[in-house]
Amino acid sequence: MERVVHTMPQDPKSEDEVVWITYVLRDGTKKKIRGKVGDNVMYLAHRYDIELEGACEASLACSTCHVYVDDAFANKLDEPKEEEEDMLDQAPALRPNSRLGCQIILRKDLDGMTVTLPQMTRNFYVDGHKPQPH
Repeated sequence: MERVVHTMPQDPKSEDEVVWITYVLRDGTKKKIRGKVGDNVMYLAHRYDIELEGACEASLACSTCHVYVDDAFANKLDEPKEEEEDMLDQAPALRPNSRLGCQIILRKDLDGMTVTLPQMTRNFYVDGHKPQPH
């Protein structure tokens, strides 16, 4: 009897599709993740339990997946759409290398890219804020 091995749909089918990305977490910890061509940075983070929020689920209606892209790769990314720039304007601690993780689609030339999670997001609950009763 033939044994069938099932793979997750997000798994690369060949090494040609593999793209390694490193996430620098808010505490400075680095997590190197094996993604594939076509993944977006936000959903890949979710798959590996990295705390990169995506309140609008990649519909370009928030800035909670804001990341800093390593300078060596920032210029390799496609220019941001106007909608992404509008949302980035609402992100706290904006930098020249700021992008929305939901808009970064992995390609082979982005292999080795590092993205850093900002210390704060637009959604203060993610940042550990605990509201106090009045």
